[in-house]
Amino acid sequence: MTEGRYAGAELELFARALRWKTYWSRHIATAVRGTVLEVGAGIGSNTCVLLGARVDRWVCLEPDVGLAQRLARTVQARAPQTPCHVVAGTLASLLPGATFDAVLYLDVLEHIADDRAELAMAARLLRPGGALVVLAPAYPWLFSPFDEAVGHHRRYTRASLAAVVPPTLIREKIIYLDSVGLCASLGNRLLLSRAQPSLGQLAFWDRVLVPCSQRLDRILSFGLGKSVLGVWRAGG
Repeated sequence: MTEGRYAGAELELFARALRWKTYWSRHIATAVRGTVLEVGAGIGSNTCVLLGARVDRWVCLEPDVGLAQRLARTVQARAPQTPCHVVAGTLASLLPGATFDAVLYLDVLEHIADDRAELAMAARLLRPGGALVVLAPAYPWLFSPFDEAVGHHRRYTRASLAAVVPPTLIREKIIYLDSVGLCASLGNRLLLSRAQPSLGQLAFWDRVLVPCSQRLDRILSFGLGKSVLGVWRAGG
């Protein structure tokens, strides 16, 4: 991850997708504990969802200085009870010797050119038993004008995501989520090709399609979806 101004304009829009955030966050609840590093925290919409009683300290890492300044105000206002520190920069900006119980990449890894090198650095920050969590858009064949507009380098399959995670980490889970949303994404890819969904489209997805996916994903054993979610653990 490199420092600089974030080119995407979707953060405000997707901050409204609370049902979606609640859904995927349930799948990583046991991993988010102790001292947590959130890489590419943006405007803090995921931070405020995940902060809870199991968290002792939260570090938000954001390479866009403007977003980092806004993020600091957001977490101070919404989560004053949990020590939360904002760092404007990349992994290289962290204090030497910093370690974490969890390192999170939530819709971030696809923005990083050298994802393999990034995760290798992240793995070295994990304490024994600590978790690496990655949520990313799924399927290269779904790559759309939206992906290009917000600076995505790629979309992942379970296999391609697992391939860039250091082999020293132990896989806990790797699943697809939002099978119904996959159909909507395919429709946009083939028919609409819009660079960004409208507020109405996002609201329909979050309020109607996500609850349907919660039921269908289980039926499909989490084998299909527009997002891929993986959790790996450090040994020890």
